[in-house]
Amino acid sequence: MKRNPLVPYFLIFAMGFVIIFFLGIKGIGDAKEIANEGEEGGGEEVAFDPETYANQTCISCHGENLEGSSAPSLHGTGLSKEEVADILTNGTEGGMPAGLVEPDNIDEMAEWISNLK
Repeated sequence: MKRNPLVPYFLIFAMGFVIIFFLGIKGIGDAKEIANEGEEGGGEEVAFDPETYANQTCISCHGENLEGSSAPSLHGTGLSKEEVADILTNGTEGGMPAGLVEPDNIDEMAEWISNLK
């Protein structure tokens, strides 16, 4: 007697189909709960850290230690907080793009940059 070699594959397919079907039904039942999770304040708002932001964003142009690379050094610029905030908001003709820092965080970032020594 020869066995049909397709039977194990068919059984595996049928089991997979049944599992996917029931997991889909389970997901539909939990959809409202998952959607409400974000509205209940489940995620904490992280405070803005200018140094971390600079190390993630600014080093590509201003160099690893923000001491200059393809863009000028940010240390000892001699610019006031207001001047730095204006540059962060409007950019410069020299290549600094506007809008890299969220408007809510510009004052904090400007103060940090103006205090770099």
